[in-house]
Amino acid sequence: MSDQKTKPKKAQKEKLDPAILKVALILVFGALAPLFDSTMINVAIRTLTSDLQSSVAVIQWVITGYVLTMGMAIPVSGWAVNRFGGKKVYMFSLAVFLAGSVLCSLAWNPGSLIGFRLLQGVGAGILIPTLQTVLVQTAGGRNIGRMMSIISIPTLLGPILGPVLGGVIINSLGWRFIFYVNIPITLIAMLLAWRGIPADEPSTRKQTLDLTGLLLLSPAFAILIYGIAQVSTYGGLNSSRVIVPLAAGLILMAAFIIYALRTRIEPLLDLRLFKSRIFSASNVTVFLAGMVMNGALLLLPLYYQQVRGESVLYTGMMMIPQGLGMLLTRSWIGSLSDRIGSRIIVILSLLVTIFATLPFAFAGSDTNLILLAAALVVRGAALNGLLIPVMVSAYVGLRKDQIPHASISMKICQTIGGAFGAAILATVSQHQLSGQSASSLQNIAGAYDVAFWWSIGFAVIALIPALILPSHRSSPAAGRG
Repeated sequence: MSDQKTKPKKAQKEKLDPAILKVALILVFGALAPLFDSTMINVAIRTLTSDLQSSVAVIQWVITGYVLTMGMAIPVSGWAVNRFGGKKVYMFSLAVFLAGSVLCSLAWNPGSLIGFRLLQGVGAGILIPTLQTVLVQTAGGRNIGRMMSIISIPTLLGPILGPVLGGVIINSLGWRFIFYVNIPITLIAMLLAWRGIPADEPSTRKQTLDLTGLLLLSPAFAILIYGIAQVSTYGGLNSSRVIVPLAAGLILMAAFIIYALRTRIEPLLDLRLFKSRIFSASNVTVFLAGMVMNGALLLLPLYYQQVRGESVLYTGMMMIPQGLGMLLTRSWIGSLSDRIGSRIIVILSLLVTIFATLPFAFAGSDTNLILLAAALVVRGAALNGLLIPVMVSAYVGLRKDQIPHASISMKICQTIGGAFGAAILATVSQHQLSGQSASSLQNIAGAYDVAFWWSIGFAVIALIPALILPSHRSSPAAGRG
């Protein structure tokens, strides 16, 4: 009798609504283009500099401008979803990204390419948080962990396969095909979304756009990202080109916080969510997880190229084991998060990440590649546990109209954390190299060893907010009106 009673219960836990799974897969397909595009363009900088007869400093704005406009567009997504409905906003963001891709493929000089990349950035900035919002609202607060594990697929594969695909495309077809490939993917994504995502009703309250909040938060986010990126360029905080944008971004962010807490209209980002200790801990953990993940993502390719002397294409292949590790644990970590909460998973994942990063903190020019590949598989397997469970804890218990605000908040914290971690580790490695009397291979390897120790330090610090995360699964309430 006991077996007959437990089997239905187990089946109920594992059951995933096919209609929701269909929506998740459609959303995943739509995210492929912007996430692969943003990583493929990184390997095209040298080619763009040559073909467009420009300098690296100018062409770098193809990446920088995209990131900045993406950052400025992210806060708008929450208002747009509540005002017009998630499906319409998602399709609009795909259309904007498609238009930007077509124009980028036709660019005739650096200025036109940079300008069209700004349009692409707007589409991507609205698309990514809207994707999360639509899925969480569609799921009604249930199986969020499994949902997040599905929509995280492009985020996992982009940094791993993007550079490899970019290298193949550029070497075989030319840089314009980086943008050509976006066109069929985006068109198919729009068709699938139109036919497969159920129409959702916008909020009954006709929320007006918080223009004051927009003029404070969007520039604050973008300027902070720019200032953080300048940290590695100028080797620290000693330059006015670093201090001025950082100070301006922080001032604007502080002004938005004061304004949002005092305004009588619904602000662009509802800061009252941070009254929840779990929501606050989730955002801090995501910030630090961004530092852990993006910082090492910067160091690993540089180690293989500068210490091991590998090509860009081979370096991309050496990163594949980390992607495989992430795919191995993606599904069951999402399911486990729905059942036992996030605290234990995040803490164990951080400890495993620390353990798997240690081989790189001791790595030299002749360290066994099989050992490093194995460490990357283990590290990749642990990285899923840094984001998916935290997303679950952040969304559980929220009303439908609060979900877009949570998506914006988590995306801002993850983006700033990732940029901050990459900037710090780049600065540390540069400082170590500049302090060496001779840039021998041993000294270069030593510089990266120190930077990897800093990455381990980020993971140790992340254990602190992880202790506040819930240790049990809360009852689902997300998606309620």
